[in-house]
Amino acid sequence: MIHHVVSLEAWNAEPGQPYAPASLAADGFVHCSPDEATTLAVVNAFYRNAPRPLHTLLIDEARLGARVEFEAADPAPPPGVSDDVLFPHVFGPVNRDAVERIQEVEWDEEGRATGLRDVEGPAGLR
Repeated sequence: MIHHVVSLEAWNAEPGQPYAPASLAADGFVHCSPDEATTLAVVNAFYRNAPRPLHTLLIDEARLGARVEFEAADPAPPPGVSDDVLFPHVFGPVNRDAVERIQEVEWDEEGRATGLRDVEGPAGLR
C-alpha cells in the first residue's frame, strides 16, 4: 500500500472520474508516500496549516492503471525521513478502485500529525 494525502473535498470533487490532483498536471505525477511514518512526516512538513480534517488514501499500487516509480525525494526528504527512503510517484490519474481505504490524520494538541485512523471502507470511497 502507498499513501496519498488529500482533502475529502478534492477526493470527492469528481467522483465519476479517476482521481487527478493538481500535482499530476503541475509535476507530471501524483505524490505518494511509502508508509504511515513517512506520510506523517510529509503532513508535518507540508500540511500542518492545511484545512482540516485531512485524509490519506491507501492505494494498492498493484491495482493502479498508471505506472508507479519509487524515486528519491527532490531536493530532500522531509525532516525525520532518511535520505534512502524512496517515494512512490504515480504517473497518471488514480483509478478509484485501486483505493483500498481512507484514513483521517490524527493531531496532537500542538498541531502535529501523530497517526492515521480508518474512517471509511471501500464502499464509502466511490
